[in-house]
Amino acid sequence: MYSMTGFGSAVCKEGTHSVSVELKAVNNRYFKLSLRLTEGYSAFEHRIESLLRNVIERGTVNANIRIVSARENYAYQINTAVLQAYVKQLTDAAEILGQTDYVPLLDQLLMLPGVMVTDSENSETKDETVWTLVEQALHEALNALQTMRKTEGESMKKDLTANVDSLRQSIGSISELAPRAAPLYRQKLKERIEKAMGEQGLSLSLEDADFVRELAVYADRCDVSEELVRFQSHLGQFISTMQSKESCGRKLDFLTQELFREVNTIGSKANDSDITKHVVEIKTVIERIREMVQNVE
Repeated sequence: MYSMTGFGSAVCKEGTHSVSVELKAVNNRYFKLSLRLTEGYSAFEHRIESLLRNVIERGTVNANIRIVSARENYAYQINTAVLQAYVKQLTDAAEILGQTDYVPLLDQLLMLPGVMVTDSENSETKDETVWTLVEQALHEALNALQTMRKTEGESMKKDLTANVDSLRQSIGSISELAPRAAPLYRQKLKERIEKAMGEQGLSLSLEDADFVRELAVYADRCDVSEELVRFQSHLGQFISTMQSKESCGRKLDFLTQELFREVNTIGSKANDSDITKHVVEIKTVIERIREMVQNVE
């Protein structure tokens, strides 16, 4: 089980190229990448995102990748056709404005888009060399990130397991208390009716149809056996899901919601103060679990 928070960094160098990578991950329901990449290497963005997605399924990843490369040594060439087109357009514009003595400055022309180009074959070769370093640095940073996330995840698993054990104990206590609800209600109802009828000089028969019907209705209304079975089942699924090597955060979040729904129903159906105390305790523990699973990948 992995936490969604962590940090990893790496630096790789080869010749005149250097790549530094910093990865920070925080929790998010889905995968989201926030990438800061050295200008001029936007072609790498898709590869970087694909590599990260293959490892991280959920969470916001802030990636800062700095590339220092000897690109300034590339073989630059002047695109004379583009340069001539700029000169003609500027000269024509100067004539229209009446500036017949206008002379374009070469150093300014060289800064215009498309005038200076690199040897594309040489550039692509160097870019692939740089990408190899980027890929290597990303893998090393990811390994460090995953190690931290796994360590935190294992700590969370222990805490979650302890909370699940607490839920088992509390729900076990409710299972022991639940069968007494109907008999207690029967006794209290009998006492109230006997008192009321005694004041009128009448007697109560325990076989009276209305009395038996009322007991049957209450027994059905306060029966929480189905909710208890489902709650125990959800707990079992919760434990087995935590042992999974796959991303389990979404399923744990769903099971947590189901646990809360079942105990909420138990609390509303069981007319017993002792059961109510256990229900309150269970809800408190489930809330702690809910907060933790929000950070599970």
